[in-house]
Amino acid sequence: MARPPQGQPHPGRQLAVLGLLFAILYVLVFWGPGTKDLGYQERLHPKLGLDLVGGTQATYVASLADGKAPSRESMEESRKIIDQRVNALGVAEAEVVVEGNRNIVVSVAGEANDQLKNVGQAAQMRFRKVLKVTGDNAAVAVNPPTAPPSAAPTGSAAPKPGATTKAPAVTGSGKPSAPTGGQGGGERAPAPSATPSAPASAPAAAPAPAPSGSDPNQPSAEELRAEIQKKVGAEVWAAAGKLTDPVDLSADPTAGQKYKAFSTLSGAEVNALTPEMQFNIPTISCAQLDKRPSGAIDAEKSKVVACQSGAKMYLDVAKVVGTDIDTASPQLDQQSQWVVSLDFTGTGQGKWTELTREAFQPPANDPCLAAAQALSTGATHCLVAVVLDKEVISAPEIQGVLSGQSQITGQFDATSAKELADQIKYGALPVTFEPGTTQTVSATLGIAQLEAGLIAAAIGLGLVAIYAFFYYRLLGSVIFLSLVLSGLLTFGALVVLGRTTGFTLTLAGIAGFIVSLGVAADSFVIYFERLKDEIHEGRSARSAVPRAWARARRTIISANTITIMAAVVLYIVSIGAVKGFAFALGLSTILDLVVVFLFRHPIMTMFANTRAFLSPRVSGLGRALKRAPTEKEA
Repeated sequence: MARPPQGQPHPGRQLAVLGLLFAILYVLVFWGPGTKDLGYQERLHPKLGLDLVGGTQATYVASLADGKAPSRESMEESRKIIDQRVNALGVAEAEVVVEGNRNIVVSVAGEANDQLKNVGQAAQMRFRKVLKVTGDNAAVAVNPPTAPPSAAPTGSAAPKPGATTKAPAVTGSGKPSAPTGGQGGGERAPAPSATPSAPASAPAAAPAPAPSGSDPNQPSAEELRAEIQKKVGAEVWAAAGKLTDPVDLSADPTAGQKYKAFSTLSGAEVNALTPEMQFNIPTISCAQLDKRPSGAIDAEKSKVVACQSGAKMYLDVAKVVGTDIDTASPQLDQQSQWVVSLDFTGTGQGKWTELTREAFQPPANDPCLAAAQALSTGATHCLVAVVLDKEVISAPEIQGVLSGQSQITGQFDATSAKELADQIKYGALPVTFEPGTTQTVSATLGIAQLEAGLIAAAIGLGLVAIYAFFYYRLLGSVIFLSLVLSGLLTFGALVVLGRTTGFTLTLAGIAGFIVSLGVAADSFVIYFERLKDEIHEGRSARSAVPRAWARARRTIISANTITIMAAVVLYIVSIGAVKGFAFALGLSTILDLVVVFLFRHPIMTMFANTRAFLSPRVSGLGRALKRAPTEKEA
């Protein structure tokens, strides 16, 4: 075989690079991330969309305290945040749309009930200082042990310090201020005798605020409290209202028996109690607190009770909220440990600095230090709880007065750090949502359309192949092999992207791939017709190949670049199925360029050195070859 012209790469090397790309791609297909528990046939399955395999569709209903519909701006902001949550890993092609003036509808391919449930859970984010901590001792209080308490009782009023690992910590770029004041704050609250007794008919403190999404047809908090008083009895109700500390079960495990009736309350009834009663009554469990209505502890100016890892936390008013956060991201620190980095808005940074100062330098009468030491051995500063809706997702110890970027440190890995960052970043919905209907979407119609589309595509490709072989003959085999290689590259990319980024193939995506075939066909026509022009101009067939490639290459690159730019713009400005169409079109066009440079041109260079290429009947160049000189070179 003749050597390629000077300055031209050897075609064998380009084909070797293409072979290496195929090898890497299909190693990822069969042995890449996400293949551990899959059979070999399952590893060849791309991730299909809602319209092809069916899926789950959930509706979330937004509501405000006054019963009015949220503003259009609030609903659109909520839609964007929910869309970010669902698609946090990449192009998952979930559909998130606003329906009417109250509903947001989320559609996800496959069975995704748990995923959709989590999408609407965290309605509001609050940062609250942890004031007090006690164990969830409801089980012991309701059913006390018959044996005498041991030296290390299980029903202690606070979690055993040594039983928990060191809590996450928050550090930052601002230099910690020197702590002032004593280590006070560990003393117990005043005994009941030192506090004026509350009236028997009502607790001493203000009741917990009603959730913002409460139904106006439901009983009011006052009516619920009256019903609870009848259910538990006036004497027990009065005793519960006088509690200023959690009942100490370590001295007397049966001390919680008188409050047993509170263990039967529903989440809505528990929410009607004051935060102090929710915290101090030993028979109120974390399970009951978790069943409170959505938005139960959203009020920024109220102290609240929430749970984390079996501990009941009495939390201060919210001095920093989710809208004060600019962004949150997982990062590796200088010790190669995973941390969560926090950046605040301009006004939010000032609020955060004041909160960290308060937690790092607590006054002598602040009980927050005792709470921190109850949760984490060796804690020297107070904790700040990050609360999403009713859940404490993290309660780090504050390590300084933070006036710049802050970091949450702890025993994180890459997954847990990203999960916490996503919860913080995407958790601050401006509206409270109640879950509505959830239904399964059938894929019967989509499958029928897919079959019809694939049949039409097969017929079209067959006609293109027949025409290519009839008109270009030997060159038709180049067209056919190029399309096969493009298809294999595209298929492998779909499988890998589906497992690593969540990309789902929908009918719109298939349409994008079919449209890209037209772009590929155009590049064939440009190249082959330019080759004929070179031969008409008097060049031999062999010398015309590199000349035609040099001139056609510019046109091919320009045409494909325009298509890619159009796909990028369409992807940016569109949503849902149209976004999938744009992604598929851009991906297939890029892969077509790979095949053009690494297969089509080098294989044509190799064909130019064969006798068949010089035959007008076999090569498909026809009359152009008959008129060409046999020896003249460029």
